[in-house]
Amino acid sequence: MVTDTSPLVVDSEIITSSLDDPEQFAALFDRYAATLYRYISFRLGPELAEDLVGETFLIAFRRRHAYDISYRDARPWLLGIATKLITGHRRTEVSRYRALERQSPAQPVEGPEEAITRDLTAQGSRTVLLNALALLSRGDRDVLLMVAWSDMTYEEAARALGIPVGTVKSRLNRARRKVRHTLGGVNPLEEHDHG
Repeated sequence: MVTDTSPLVVDSEIITSSLDDPEQFAALFDRYAATLYRYISFRLGPELAEDLVGETFLIAFRRRHAYDISYRDARPWLLGIATKLITGHRRTEVSRYRALERQSPAQPVEGPEEAITRDLTAQGSRTVLLNALALLSRGDRDVLLMVAWSDMTYEEAARALGIPVGTVKSRLNRARRKVRHTLGGVNPLEEHDHG
């Protein structure tokens, strides 16, 4: 039984222990709820984020018996579940980008995307970037946001989305190319190898 929720206890051990002691699963919530909230809030707004974080963990809890424990980190699995839930709100996501495009710059949600958003606002590219995100296909947007803003590796994004690594790379390349084109050749999303 795992009772220690420190970062030294890997997620797969927490999931395994939760099969016999369901309360152990709460450690994953403590560890990843804020990350999921930032990710969902960025994509759909804070109005839906709290409910979808809860739904993500409920789905994960129900599916924990099928979790592949060879993956020590559950973050890609949880973000994959959240992304599938976001898909059901695609129109809300695109509408959000359009609405943000019309607004003056607001405080970004805390997280890895904060620095990117702050830099884009400083460059005056925020509106154009939001438009570029709205124009991307769902698959390209999912990959771009997972790799560039959730700092996932290609392999983690592939596992989260249930697609091959090669598809992640091609979607990411296409998304970066489209965003770069929309921004007039400027690439605010640092291209570093996540693979």
